[in-house]
Amino acid sequence: MFRFAHPEYLFLFLLVPILVGVFIYTSIQKRRNLKQFGNAELLAGLMPNVSFVRPQVKFYLQFAAIVLLIIVLAQPQFGTKVENVKRQGIEVMIAMDVSNSMMAQDVQPSRLENAKQILSKLVDNMTNDKVGLVVFAGDAYTQLPITVDYVSAKMFLSSISPQLVPRQGTAIGSAIDLAIKSFGTKDNKAGRAIIVITDGENHEDDAVGAAKLAAENNIAVHVIGMGKPEGSPIPVPGTISFWKDKDGNVVVSKLNEDMCKKIAEAGKGVYVRADNTSNAYRLVNKELDTLAKSDIKTSIFSDYNEQFQSFAMLALLLLVLDFFVFDRINKRLSRYKIFDLKDKVIKNK
Repeated sequence: MFRFAHPEYLFLFLLVPILVGVFIYTSIQKRRNLKQFGNAELLAGLMPNVSFVRPQVKFYLQFAAIVLLIIVLAQPQFGTKVENVKRQGIEVMIAMDVSNSMMAQDVQPSRLENAKQILSKLVDNMTNDKVGLVVFAGDAYTQLPITVDYVSAKMFLSSISPQLVPRQGTAIGSAIDLAIKSFGTKDNKAGRAIIVITDGENHEDDAVGAAKLAAENNIAVHVIGMGKPEGSPIPVPGTISFWKDKDGNVVVSKLNEDMCKKIAEAGKGVYVRADNTSNAYRLVNKELDTLAKSDIKTSIFSDYNEQFQSFAMLALLLLVLDFFVFDRINKRLSRYKIFDLKDKVIKNK
């Protein structure tokens, strides 16, 4: 596996086009200035020690050295072996409702954004645990396979939107079933849990039956209810309007607490309604802490070999060559006709 230990230094490459532009501009200006003094061929005879090629060669050497030094600063590395690491933790699959009803704003800033905040806190509290993400509306999809990569988990969380699932609906049962299949082998003794975040408006399948199946496989199903029982209209993105039914009436999405409680009871988990406090996060996190922790195998690259030495040596060689290339023709070295042919070509132009 290849990586840069300090990739932030690669932004220095943005300066490279500026250096090239400055060199081209100064070269053009020098030629214009020479033309103001007279004919180029006559001036060449008056300046026998002036080289038109050497400054370009020096620039190319310095330019290449700068590029190599930027790579050195970024510190390229190669991972030399994969190591299996055992950690004590649990496995958690998150099933997130991304149907249009999750855009309702009876929980601020919206049901969906509030759910993201809760999950972000849960991920931040994890250390050696595995986490995965399933999104669902009318269908369910695995957004993130179960992993210990919390950076990726939070990145996928931040990108969740109703556009991820084209068919609308609330297939909670399908999401739980997919979450069950996303866990590893049954031989793993680590505690397992599914966290369902939804407003409970299930119209698609047998969510309670799926929760029972999870409980039979020693997987607790916790449910976080998003919204309020009295409901709220659903904003249409990019407008000040709300979703309406076929008769033109504004659709009011209500939290179905009865359904949420039945799912949690069948899954031998807990139900909690989300609000603008941290109660939901604290209660679910407390339940996760009660799960048995066991060895979780994780494959990681270790023993990264530094690769910057070769780039540094090449940059040093280029700088040494640059030191010995003079802007003017050296009398002692003039017998070596390295630049003469190119100089004559430049002068004749």
